Amino acid sequence: MTDPHLPAVISERRQLINIAYRLLGSLAEAEDVVQETYVRWYALSERQRQEVAAPGAWLTTVAGRICLDLLGSARSRRERYVGDWIPEPIPARSEWPDGPAPADPADRVTLDESISMAFLVVLDSMTPAERVAFVLHDVFRYSFAEVADIVGRTPAACRQLASSARRRIDTSRGPSSAERAEVVRDFKRAWQARDIEALIGLLDPRARATADSGGLAPAFREPIHGGEQIARTWMEIAARNTAFTLLERTVNGQPGLVAQLDGTIVSVYAFDIADGLITHIWAIRNPEKLRPWTVADS
Repeated sequence: MTDPHLPAVISERRQLINIAYRLLGSLAEAEDVVQETYVRWYALSERQRQEVAAPGAWLTTVAGRICLDLLGSARSRRERYVGDWIPEPIPARSEWPDGPAPADPADRVTLDESISMAFLVVLDSMTPAERVAFVLHDVFRYSFAEVADIVGRTPAACRQLASSARRRIDTSRGPSSAERAEVVRDFKRAWQARDIEALIGLLDPRARATADSGGLAPAFREPIHGGEQIARTWMEIAARNTAFTLLERTVNGQPGLVAQLDGTIVSVYAFDIADGLITHIWAIRNPEKLRPWTVADS
């Protein structure tokens, strides 16, 4: 017999991917969570499914609890990770800033400020309960009563969790997409021209650069501090990789760069910018985290 809830259940997929990605910082893990959520839905008997008044709420609760469990075990997994762990970057099919929407939006995460790399890195510093409470309430507007059902705490406790998480988020208005694009484009030109003085001029003196290779690709292991040191490192990268091509791409909803070698994307660069200067560069080199980019550029 056909599941009467099927249209409603299928329509929740995009929302579940959006939630799970923000909670886990990994599109691959988010997709696994959503798949497991649907497995559990169809593991219910037909009668049990018919008794679910709101399939969307049921699916969100299950997905949220799976994510909470995964976040709880993430610390030990990160301790075994080689080098720094950076959230998995999300591609867009078109070049920024004003291109067509992804071909299959149901399979993509909505591109907005709540998936910027800077935002995700702050989320990753939170406790699992703080992250779930904050993302579900402040980003997706679930009530604290609904959040409490997922986290297993009282609504009042979830309110405190979200408040604690909120204090870590920078709510100041950042530069516009056009302003970000201009700075990143200038960085690209200076890097390609190997103009170290121009690079230094684009970097905040207190800037920081972090790389994530997972031990699967060459990358600097420790974060680099200081605009001048970052510029020198990027000059060394250019000298060692004369054959790569730099492309302008949307990275987690903001202007970024990718490096392509022999038709394969080998690095993704996300930037944080303030007052016209780059304050942080995230360089993702782990090929396992770059798989979505291969699909997006194919």
